[in-house]
Amino acid sequence: MKVILKENIEHLGQIGDITKVAPGYARNYLLPKGLAIEATEKNAKALEHTKRQLAYKKNKTLEAAKNLAARLEALAINLTHQAGDEGKLFGSVTNMEIAAFLKVNNIEVDRKKIVLAESIKKVGEYTVTVKIHPEVTANLKVVITAA
Repeated sequence: MKVILKENIEHLGQIGDITKVAPGYARNYLLPKGLAIEATEKNAKALEHTKRQLAYKKNKTLEAAKNLAARLEALAINLTHQAGDEGKLFGSVTNMEIAAFLKVNNIEVDRKKIVLAESIKKVGEYTVTVKIHPEVTANLKVVITAA
């Protein structure tokens, strides 16, 4: 029996694959649990339509992520903090603070997408990675100065 998978199933296939399985496996397990649908011509056409829609949406979000990455790489963040001797900061610069600065500049970025390799605890110039999309990352220039 041929079925179209609605979920990723290990040792069987990925979402959207048309796979031949034993009739009992399909009838007793895959179909009742909603993991697959029967591979009819109507279901295959519906699958192709949804694949086209998903590809279109994916391309639009990827394009928007690339535009945001270009805006972020053109931007330099200047933050001032109190610092002691030798440029050591009282406290540290966090991804929350960087996200707040970006929000003031009309750029919406979730703070969890801002990746700091280590806490910024000294005055200086740093490069911070922002994971905008699984395929797109941007490098943001952050300059910390003493107050």
